Amino acid sequence: MGMILLILGLALWAGAHLFKRLAPERRAAMGVKGRGPVALAILAGLVLMVLGYRMADGAFYWGRSPAMVGINNLLMLLSIYLFAVSGAKTALARRMRHPMLGAVKLWALAHLLVNGDVPSFVLFGGMLAWAVLEVILINRSERDWTPPPVAPRRKEITAIIASVIVYAAIAAAHYALGYPTFG
Repeated sequence: MGMILLILGLALWAGAHLFKRLAPERRAAMGVKGRGPVALAILAGLVLMVLGYRMADGAFYWGRSPAMVGINNLLMLLSIYLFAVSGAKTALARRMRHPMLGAVKLWALAHLLVNGDVPSFVLFGGMLAWAVLEVILINRSERDWTPPPVAPRRKEITAIIASVIVYAAIAAAHYALGYPTFG
């Protein structure tokens, strides 16, 4: 049952996000009123992924090693920084077209390094595939890209500080859920 929920959640998440790219006319016809159903589908997908992942079991191929845990943690810090860059429109956002999707790719890769079981392959591999597909579809449909305007220096500093704080909060949440972040 867990794997079914996980796959259904992943399909809802990806489908809701890809809706604009795969059916642009239909999404445009929904206008502003379409935001609610799309957001609801994304939220439902997220809930199903979390529940499904926690319930799912499957073959186990590798576990955590100290080296992979260290690499995972560095990739996670960078992933969180890319999310911050996306929101703050820092200098890196001027050089990188899709920092948020890059963050998802790093997040997924980091988790695949330390979770060698089938449910992890489905969840993190599925999210990685979705992020790659999303970048491809965006780049095809919107070939021209205008970088955001130059952000003030304080946004750069804020992005770094916020990344460290969010990383600490995520690590604490992982520990609270029984997933030791640092080994």
